[in-house]
Amino acid sequence: MAGGGGGPGPGKEKAGSRPPWVGLAAAVWVQVAAGSAYVFPLYSDAIKDALGYNQKALTMLGVGNDVGENVGLVPGLLANRLPPWLILAIGSACAFFGFGTLWLAVTKTVAMPYWVLWIALCIGTNSSAWLGTAALVTNMRNFPLSRGTVAGLIKGYVAVSAAVYTETFNGMLGNSATNLLLLLALGIPTACIVVMYFVRPCTPSLDEDNSTEHSHFMYTQISSVVLGVYLMVATILGDTLNLSQAVTYLLFGIMILLLLAPLAIPIKMTLYPNKQTKEKPNTLVPSYSTDSLSGADPENSEPLLGSAAATLATGTNESDDSTDLDVLLAEGEGAVNLKKKRGPRRGDDFTFLEALVKADFWLLFIVYFCGVGTGVTVLNNLAQVGMSVGANDTTILLCLFGFCNFVGRILGGSISEYFVRSRMLPRPFWMMCTQIIMVVTFLLFATGLHSLIYVSTTLLGICYGVQFAVMIPTVSELFGLKDFGLMYNFMLLVNPLGAFFFSALLAGYIYDKEAARQHPGVLEPSNCYGPDCFRVTFYVCAIVCCCGTLVSVLFIARIKPVYQMLYASGSFRHPRSQQQLH
Repeated sequence: MAGGGGGPGPGKEKAGSRPPWVGLAAAVWVQVAAGSAYVFPLYSDAIKDALGYNQKALTMLGVGNDVGENVGLVPGLLANRLPPWLILAIGSACAFFGFGTLWLAVTKTVAMPYWVLWIALCIGTNSSAWLGTAALVTNMRNFPLSRGTVAGLIKGYVAVSAAVYTETFNGMLGNSATNLLLLLALGIPTACIVVMYFVRPCTPSLDEDNSTEHSHFMYTQISSVVLGVYLMVATILGDTLNLSQAVTYLLFGIMILLLLAPLAIPIKMTLYPNKQTKEKPNTLVPSYSTDSLSGADPENSEPLLGSAAATLATGTNESDDSTDLDVLLAEGEGAVNLKKKRGPRRGDDFTFLEALVKADFWLLFIVYFCGVGTGVTVLNNLAQVGMSVGANDTTILLCLFGFCNFVGRILGGSISEYFVRSRMLPRPFWMMCTQIIMVVTFLLFATGLHSLIYVSTTLLGICYGVQFAVMIPTVSELFGLKDFGLMYNFMLLVNPLGAFFFSALLAGYIYDKEAARQHPGVLEPSNCYGPDCFRVTFYVCAIVCCCGTLVSVLFIARIKPVYQMLYASGSFRHPRSQQQLH
C-alpha cells in the first residue's frame, strides 16, 4: 500500500494501549475546528454590509458554504494514500487560504470579485472535509469493535463545534466578524499542527470483553454531554444577560477544560497502567490493517468465522449480482479461477467501485437522503421558520437545534452499538424510527403554532443527529474500512443535494412567493410571516420521510442476515476479506 500508514511510530504499539486514546482526544480538537461551516451566519451579515451584496447573492454564498463542507470525495480518495497528518495539513492550508481571502475582502484590504469570494468560501469550508476524514477514518480503524460509539463521539463534537465558535465569538472576539474570520484562518491550522502527530493509526484492541475500554468510552460520552449542556447554558446566558468581562473569561476557561476532558484517559493510563491487560495470542487484525497501518502480521491471522458462520455468510448473499452458477460455468471452461472470480460479500472490504454497483449502497444513500436532505432544509431556514411563527429571538432556536443535533449523534452511536451487540439489530432500524418521528415533526412545523416551534426543533435536531451517527458505522460494517473514507464522503453529498432540491428550489420559491403575496407592490420583499410561508415545504418533507421509512424497511430486511453474521458472538467480527489493502 502506497503511503497508507502515516508514519513508522505507531506501527508496533500494543493493542489497547494509550496511543489510540491520545488520538481520540486529539480528534476532539480536530473536529471542533472542523465545524467552521456552521458559523457562516456569524459573519454573513458582515460580508453583506461590507461588500454591498443583496440577499440573493448572500444566499448563493451559503450554497458555496454547504458545497465546500460536504464535497469531500478528494480527501476520501486520498485517505488510503496519504498519512493522516498530511490530510490534516492540506485541510489547514484550505482554511488558511479560504478564510484568509474572506478576511482580506471583508476588511477591504484587497478588492475581489464575487466569484473569487464564492470559491474562497468553498475552499475554506472544504477544510472541514479534510479534517473530518482524517479524524474519523483513523479512529474508526483504531477502534473497529466500537464503530457506532466512535462515530457518535466524533460527529458529536462536530455538532457542538458551532456552540464552541459561538461562545468564542460572543465572549472573546467581541462579536467581531473580522476577528472570527482571522481566527478561522489562523486558529484551524494552529490547532491541527499541534495535534496532527497524535492523530495516527495504531494497532486496534480486538478484546470485546475489555470492561476498561467500555468505561473509557462511557467517560468520554458523559464528558461530551456535560460540554454540550454547558455550552447551551452559557450561550443562553450570554444572549440574555449582560455578563462582565471577568465572567466571560471564566466561562471560556471552563469550556477549554471540558474540551480537554478526553485527555484524562491517556493520562490515567500513563499514571496507573493496567498490568493485567495482555495481548491475546489469537488477536485478530482486520483485513484493512497492514504493516504500515498497525504493524500486525496478516499471516498469523486466523479465520474470524467458524463453519456455521461461514454457512450463514454464504446464505446471506444469495442476492449478490454474480451467481455461483455463472462462476462455476466459467471455471469449468478454464476461463477463471473460482476464488478470483467471486467478488467481496457484504461485510467484506469493498473498493469504492465495487460498493457503487451494490443495491444496498444505494438503498442506504436513499434512506439517508430522505432523512438528512429534509432535515438540512429546516436547518438552513430555521431563522426564517422561527420568525414566520413569531419567535423573534432565533439565537436560542439555533442553539437548541445544535444541542439536540449533538445529543442525537451521541445517542444514535451508543444506542445502536448496544442493540447491535445484544440483539444483532441492524443499525438502520434507528434511521427508520427517527424518520417516522420526523414525519410527525414536519406536520407539527406545518401547523405554524408558536407554542410548538421549540418542541418541533428539539425533535428534529435529535432525529437529524441520529441519521449521521447511524449512517457512518453502517457503511463500514456493510462495505468495510478499506475505502471507508471515500464511501463516507460520497454519502455526505446528500447534504448539498438536499439543500438544493428542498431548500433552494422548494422552500426558497414558496417563501418568496408567499412574501410577494403578503407585500403587494414591493419589488423584492424580504420577510414572510405566518404558517403559509413553509407549510407546503413541510408537507413535502413529511412525504419524503414516509418514502424513506418504506425504503428503510426493505433495506433492513436485506441486511439483517449480515448483522447476524457480523455480531453472532456479541461483538463485531470482521470477515476475512478476499482483497488485502496493499
